[in-house]
Amino acid sequence: MTLAVIALVLGAAVSHATWNLAAKRASGGGLAFVWLAALVATVAYAPLAVVFAHPLSLAAVAVIGLSGVLHLGYFLLLQRGYVVADLSVVYPMARGSGPLLSVFAAILLLGEMPPPIALLGAGLVVAGIVIIGAGAVRRGTAGRGAGERSLVGNGSAATTDDPPVTDGDHSGRIRAGVGYGLAAGVLIACYTVLDATAVQTLLIAPLFFDWCSNAIRWALVSPYAVKRPEHVSRVWREHWREVLIVAILGPLGYILVLYAFTLADVSRVAPARELSIVVGVLFGWLLLREPQGARRVAGAAIVVAGVIALALS
Repeated sequence: MTLAVIALVLGAAVSHATWNLAAKRASGGGLAFVWLAALVATVAYAPLAVVFAHPLSLAAVAVIGLSGVLHLGYFLLLQRGYVVADLSVVYPMARGSGPLLSVFAAILLLGEMPPPIALLGAGLVVAGIVIIGAGAVRRGTAGRGAGERSLVGNGSAATTDDPPVTDGDHSGRIRAGVGYGLAAGVLIACYTVLDATAVQTLLIAPLFFDWCSNAIRWALVSPYAVKRPEHVSRVWREHWREVLIVAILGPLGYILVLYAFTLADVSRVAPARELSIVVGVLFGWLLLREPQGARRVAGAAIVVAGVIALALS
């Protein structure tokens, strides 16, 4: 990867981890938080979208629509996963499996032929994320299950009012959480390849593409918001700062990724963007004072090694 691609990926990782940190602090938002973040993002990026707007073919319109649906499905799978299991179980599974599947899809569907060092790098990134997640799963079995604050995909937070989970329920809940995480990973791979095709082959401007996709997600969730105006108003009053952070940094991070897709293969960019996991570990350690065991540190180091291998490919 070139220095430009590395810079785009690093910027995307920091943006992603930062809005995730904000979303974790939003309690009880649910779909109202998703809708508010999508609404603010659509309005905030509208002037730039007008600048980058261009005529769209029917194929481009179809791809944008499908992308919006896939992204929303990804959010909903994560939300359901966070109802039954800890964030630290579901999120690493989704983010770890998604890049690996993206690499395979890029090879099989896009005809990309990454060199061996790129495949090694992709494998190291995925292995590191799985190691980080495995440590979280071990801590998750000790504890809390549903009812904690949870992060929903591209910018939401949700909580549940489920009763406390007994020890006998933990293994089943964790298996379900892993299942939802892996299912979300499948959608990550799908929208990664689809979105890369949109900016590489259909030549849709990345910012315009993301704005259109975000507007579709806002429209899809609007019926929920219209039926619950009081809840939406309460979420805005309590979490407007988090809404603004997610609405600005969420699209920004993904737009940077889309631009990276125009400069490098999906099989290299998709795993490298998971540097956000490493940034998240650092945020948890330095800002949230979370304990960082040897397993997480080792996993983060392996991720960095994988990204270096991708950069050298």
